[in-house]
Amino acid sequence: MSQGKQGDFKQLLRELTEVAGPPGHEGPVRELMGSWARGAADEVTSDRLGAMIARKGETGPRVMVAGHLDEVGFMVTRITEEGFLRFQPLGGWWSQVVSAQRVEVVTDKGPLVGVIGSKPPHLLSPEQRKKAVPMDELFIDVGAEDREDAEQMGIQPGDVVVPYSPFTEMANPKHWLAKGMDNRMGCAVAVEVLRRLRDVDHPNTVYGVGTVMEEVGRRGAFTATAAVQPDIGFAVDVGIAGDTPGGNKDQAPGRLGEGPQLVLYDAGHIPHRGLARLIQDTAADEGIPLQHEWIARGATDASHIHLYDQGVPTVSVGVPARYIHSHTSIIHQDDVEGLVNLLVAVIRRLDQEKVDELVRG
Repeated sequence: MSQGKQGDFKQLLRELTEVAGPPGHEGPVRELMGSWARGAADEVTSDRLGAMIARKGETGPRVMVAGHLDEVGFMVTRITEEGFLRFQPLGGWWSQVVSAQRVEVVTDKGPLVGVIGSKPPHLLSPEQRKKAVPMDELFIDVGAEDREDAEQMGIQPGDVVVPYSPFTEMANPKHWLAKGMDNRMGCAVAVEVLRRLRDVDHPNTVYGVGTVMEEVGRRGAFTATAAVQPDIGFAVDVGIAGDTPGGNKDQAPGRLGEGPQLVLYDAGHIPHRGLARLIQDTAADEGIPLQHEWIARGATDASHIHLYDQGVPTVSVGVPARYIHSHTSIIHQDDVEGLVNLLVAVIRRLDQEKVDELVRG
């Protein structure tokens, strides 16, 4: 990317990550993603569950580039008499990374900052201290005096909660830290691919898509795919970086700064062999370093995209991220730029003849 495009993309990602949008409550993210996509798309629409669907082109194979709008979060289930909030996780959380973290409670009156509390370690037995505090023993403290005070603040059961973690350029400015990288990164890439292809002559209709409720079973991928009716699918999501202390290259080989990732296997999808080979060949031809990932206990929207109608050749691609499904994650600028360049180059190689060849196998 040029310096100008880098700045635009970083601002796009900054804005997307700082918006609250856990599963089932993606509306503000959808509106923001759509506002960025409108300048590059012929049409921006939605499905009935709230996906963002931006279309560029009218003829040729339909190519779907999809990130998911939602992030892991929580939902308020009850306000205690003392004014503390009990909550239900939205998405996969490990309780060990939750306690003592700042959060934002989204109310009809506006956002409130709180902190996730637990029983102090001084009151735990030696055996209890060795274990992560169970999620159902945690609570959110918003500084309320009692239940009535919390209700006066605007809090009610069903309000959603997200991590409080603003986008930050680290000391090494190519390392970007924020909440919601999973998967505002994929949404930003989908928009950037549309923008990069805006003035490029190619024979495809490209859809930049933000799906909903991926973190609670990839539900929105069903409806968004039905709306797009793609011939080719790319699910764009973060992978797991294994380049931190204790990392295992046999389980998580991804390293920040060494290029985008192609997912070879996950629990819901095996990539289309021909399309995966096209990704690999294009990366080699374009000089884009490519990493490979496999996810034994997890899946992406590709698991549902590839099953639409009689089947859609689909691959899952992304970038490695440190500390996913926590209050903050880190990704690398070079990996994201490589991913955008790779998707643009692959789409330029697609046409009806190539799609027919891929379908024939």
